[in-house]
Formats: sequence, C-alpha cells, structure tokens
Amino acid sequence: MRAVAIGLVLLAHLGGTRGFPLSAAQAEIVGTGALGVRVFFVLSGFLITGLLLTEMERTGTIRIGTFYLRRVLRICPAYYGYLACVALLGACGMVTLRSGDLLHALTYTANYHPDHAWIVGHAWSLAVEEQFYLLWPITLVALGRSRGLHVALAVLCVVPAVRLAEWYGTPAAHVGVGYTFETVADALAAGGLLAGMRERLWATAWYRRILTPAGIAIVAVGILVIAAQDRPRMQALVGAPLVNLGIAAMIDYFVRTPAGAVGRVLNRAPLRRVGVLSYSLYLWQQPFLDARSEAWWTTFPVSLVLVACCALASYRLVEVPALALRRRLERRQRVTPSAAPAPV
Repeated sequence: MRAVAIGLVLLAHLGGTRGFPLSAAQAEIVGTGALGVRVFFVLSGFLITGLLLTEMERTGTIRIGTFYLRRVLRICPAYYGYLACVALLGACGMVTLRSGDLLHALTYTANYHPDHAWIVGHAWSLAVEEQFYLLWPITLVALGRSRGLHVALAVLCVVPAVRLAEWYGTPAAHVGVGYTFETVADALAAGGLLAGMRERLWATAWYRRILTPAGIAIVAVGILVIAAQDRPRMQALVGAPLVNLGIAAMIDYFVRTPAGAVGRVLNRAPLRRVGVLSYSLYLWQQPFLDARSEAWWTTFPVSLVLVACCALASYRLVEVPALALRRRLERRQRVTPSAAPAPV
C-alpha cells in the first residue's frame, strides 16, 4: 500500500512535466497527490498505534525515549541528508530557496510555512508525521488505551469542523487548510482507531459485510468519486472523513486477506521493493518532478530515472546504516533473559 501511495504522489507531480503524456489537470483528476498522502497518513496512524498498543499490552507502558529514538533513526538521517543537499544547491545558486524554508524544514514546522519553494514543498507532510509522533505516545501514556482511543475518536469528529472554520477564517488560516496539523490529524486518527478497534469492529456483522471483495470494491470506487469532487467545503466537512474511513477499511481488508486477489498483487516483490523505497522516493521526487522547470533533469522519463537513482542511493547509503544502528541500540536495551517471557 505504500507503493500505491507513492505511485499516486509521483503521478500527480509528473503531470504537466516535459515529455509526460498527461497534463497536470489530467494527472490530478481524482486529487491524486492528496489521496496518496492521505493513504500514507492513515497507514502511519494504523502502524504506529498498533506498535504502541502492543507495547502497552506487553509491558504496561510505553518507553517514550525508546520510541523517539526509533523514529529519529528511521526518519531524520535520510531527511536531513536531503536537506543538506538542498542547502548546498541553494548556496551554489542552483536552486532558489525562500525565506524560512530551511528553518521550517529542519524544525518540522513546514506545514505552517505556506510561502515555500517547490524543492521543500513536500516537507509539510513530514512535519505532520513528526508532530503526530511527538503527541500521540504521550497521549496514550497519560490517558491509557481506552481514553486515548476516545481522544482519537474526538479528533476524528472535531477536525472536520476545524477545517470548515478555518476555511471561513482569516486568509492565513484558509491557506493552511489541508496542511496544518489540526486540519489533517483526522487521517492519522482514523488509522489509530482502526489499530485499537479492529477486533471489536470485526465482531459486528455490518463491518464484516463491508470487508468483502464486493464491499471493498464499492469503498474503493467511493473513495475515487469523493476525491474527484472539486467542492472544498464539502470535502472539508464530509468528503475527507469518508475517504479516511474508506482507506482504513481497505487497510484492514488487505491485512486480513493477504492471499486474496488484490493482496497477492500488493505482495508481489516489485511492489514490496517500491514500498520499502517509498520514503526515499518521496524525499527525492521533488527536485526532478517539477512542471514549472524546463531543465533537462525534469524531462520525463529521465526525471523518473533520476528520482529512482537518488532514492536508491539514499536508501542504501543513509537509511540502511541508520536502521542497522537502530537494531544495535535495540539489542543493548533488550530485556534481560531472566525476565519472564511475554505470552504468545
């Protein structure tokens, strides 16, 4: 599903570039890029919450410091490596950066910096992720599993109204709708609620009827139809929540049915490899998939080849060593052998 999400983002940014057969409007016919990022958000909420709840069940708490260390070693090395390259290109005059671009990117506040250069434009979604990583574990530790999930449910219900209020608010707030944390947190909350309520939902007949091949096909079509609507207020209040819940249902279905027709496709080696590279692909697509540039490196298919090469280099040279370091640190923090084993 990460491969599908990054594919949607790449398609959206390829639209209108030199040599690519689709215009920007054609490539974004169903809000392709925003839909891809939304899939990433719901997936992140689902996976991170699942890990945190599992740790709470096993140990009775969440080791906040260990969680932050894991996230730092997973996210920051590749991201800061990309920003270092951007800063070097900016210093050499090869790219133009705007005031505050690097500061906001470095501090994961780019989602509150709308006046940015294209080359760091995607940093907003990474900022949202980091803000989620910062707030959600503390919330679960402070409130516990049950009340924490109630907070996620409240976020799911309140954020649509926040989006609508900011849409009618000041021009600065209007511009931030769909980018600032308080206007996109419901996507992460949808994934978190799925992680915490999967089995309770599965116990209900109506939910099991949705998680059938026919039900999920209807959900998928519904997501595309809703995402294609160019009605901002409707999307803010109704469309986005329905898409979030639809994505969550699809995640649950594919996790439960990996041997199904779609599951077999998603589990094929090429898609798995793209999914593994999705983070680096997301980082490095921005310089090369720029419809406003006439440079040779933004011409399709050269642009896509360069994205893949840079992403692979970033993964091999930065991500893999950082993950190896994380595993070594985790081995040092492992529970002593004398401790009672966790139940199977």
